[in-house]
Amino acid sequence: MKPLRFFVVSLLATTAAFAAPKPINPADYKEPVKVSCIGDSITQGSGAASGKSYPSQLQEMLGDKWKVGNFGVSGRTLLKKGDYPYWNEKAYQNALGSSPDVVIIMLGTNDTKPQNWKHEAEFSADYTELVKSFQALASKPRIYVCRPCPVSEPGNFGINEKNNKEWIKRIDKLAKEMKLEVIDMHKALEDKPQLLPDRVHPNTEGAAEMAKAAYKELTGKKAPEAVAK
Repeated sequence: MKPLRFFVVSLLATTAAFAAPKPINPADYKEPVKVSCIGDSITQGSGAASGKSYPSQLQEMLGDKWKVGNFGVSGRTLLKKGDYPYWNEKAYQNALGSSPDVVIIMLGTNDTKPQNWKHEAEFSADYTELVKSFQALASKPRIYVCRPCPVSEPGNFGINEKNNKEWIKRIDKLAKEMKLEVIDMHKALEDKPQLLPDRVHPNTEGAAEMAKAAYKELTGKKAPEAVAK
């Protein structure tokens, strides 16, 4: 019976290794769970009505046991050599100083532009460094990386779906290597081009779909009806 027992224990260990991450339970925290959202104009809320960015709508869905901070800055890149690196922004320093319990990173959209794509070989290394800067915090946050929102063809502002999909491959690889959790913002909107009026920025309803995707990953529950309208 010993070999059989060993097999069962090994099987359970393997199953656990591939099990879905445990949802966040606010009851495990003495204070509201602090969520810091890192990103560009899509996180900041461009395209959505005032006060209806995806972090704002996520806050409404999660309730007062959570505290969601929006550290998005329009036009910013993940790439350090991009035209407007997020690294240089006060919002980045503020995010680091927020002592987050959870960090949601969604960058890469502006990095698809031609002037930034020439540095594409450095994307994964720069992303890894950004993640590590949050992992080094005393609060030891859980880190979620996002597959960026889809870009409806033919794109806009130099932003394009071809390069966007390449970023998704690299983000998925990074998440696997660094054992990070993933929020699929691309899937949340890929069949809803009408929610991306300028082909890049989600409108209020689109931001609600993003908030729902984040809510589900954080809590393990289906999101409540959107509060977008």
